[in-house]
Amino acid sequence: MRFVDEAVITVEAGDGGNGVASFRREKFVPFGGPDGGDGGRGGSVYLVADDDTSTLVDYRYTRRFRAERGKNGAGANCTGRGGEDVFLKVPVGTTIVDIESGDIIGDLIKDGQQVVVAGGGDGGLGNTHFKSSTNRAPRKFTSGGKGEIREIRLELKVLADVGLLGMPNAGKSTFIRAVSAAKPKVADYPFTTMVPNLGVVDVDRHRSFVMADIPGLIEGAAEGAGLGIRFLKHLARTRILLHIVDVQPIDGSDPVYNIKAILNELEKFSPTLSQLPIVLVLNKLDQLDDDTRDEWCQHILDELQWEGPVFKTSGLLEEGTKPVIYYLMDQIEQQKELEQEDPEYAAKLQAFRTQLEEETREQTIAAKEAYRAKRKAQREGQDIDDDFDDYDDDEDDVEIIYVRD
Repeated sequence: MRFVDEAVITVEAGDGGNGVASFRREKFVPFGGPDGGDGGRGGSVYLVADDDTSTLVDYRYTRRFRAERGKNGAGANCTGRGGEDVFLKVPVGTTIVDIESGDIIGDLIKDGQQVVVAGGGDGGLGNTHFKSSTNRAPRKFTSGGKGEIREIRLELKVLADVGLLGMPNAGKSTFIRAVSAAKPKVADYPFTTMVPNLGVVDVDRHRSFVMADIPGLIEGAAEGAGLGIRFLKHLARTRILLHIVDVQPIDGSDPVYNIKAILNELEKFSPTLSQLPIVLVLNKLDQLDDDTRDEWCQHILDELQWEGPVFKTSGLLEEGTKPVIYYLMDQIEQQKELEQEDPEYAAKLQAFRTQLEEETREQTIAAKEAYRAKRKAQREGQDIDDDFDDYDDDEDDVEIIYVRD
């Protein structure tokens, strides 16, 4: 199944049924009076968060959803049947945005949570409602209300406590396989993960957190190079960033330069995102000799002037991974405890997350507009750079494995 994290769909709620003008006609009951029933309410369209749904791919092919219209009323004060509601399942972590206004309609972060994205029209009134002492035989009735029609954008951001960050082939997928039951593709040749992978890390009994393996970044990612910012936004809902570093890159690049490049991309993409706690993991120590291992790691830290937490691991051999996950678990529990006990801290944290969401959304939209402008220029025959990611994500696309030189 392809991973699709954005989709634009149109939702149409059902119109309400019409009320009717009817009069009671029964033997031996003269002047029966009005008995027109009301119309039924139109069906609404709901979006429902579902743990078993992991992608928005279904909404790339079917883009219009319509609820049933309410039935008309009838005589004998019979109210028309209401229209059937439509329930659309989306992955947990989906944000719904009204395209016309730009307003956020809802943010589904829990399984079973639902939101109305298009409300059904009210049913019309039958002539029974209009009788009075001076109007014993009203012929007035009303039509059903119109159902809402909306064009909405679905934005999926994975929900994880820890987000893995780093260059392609830094060992992120190997690391998440070592500490969780997630099984992203790994191999003995260089390639980059194409979709986010989630893994539940069991630390102790009743102690666990969710880790997300985000596709590797390259320099220029904030402007759309390589996989671009298509997956950078998935880091917006994490609590801690785990920066995995290849201490001996296969392409011969400088790990210090690679670290600085990634941190720079974070800052350019979202200054708020770069303020998340970052834990540095010097990975692939199995590629270094035991005699030079500590010296080389210290050289990297000195060049960086790194003052934050740092760990040394070999994801392949699962060496040094336990201290990392215990540290992360402690930090997450401390954050959650503060959030529950300190209202001021909770308010600041919520404001921080809101600002982060806004920044990532604005940056993503800007990148899409830049991509469309680039494609338009290409169609007009202009010679421009072609390093941007393809946001169209057409159904004819094939999966590509990017191999570094």
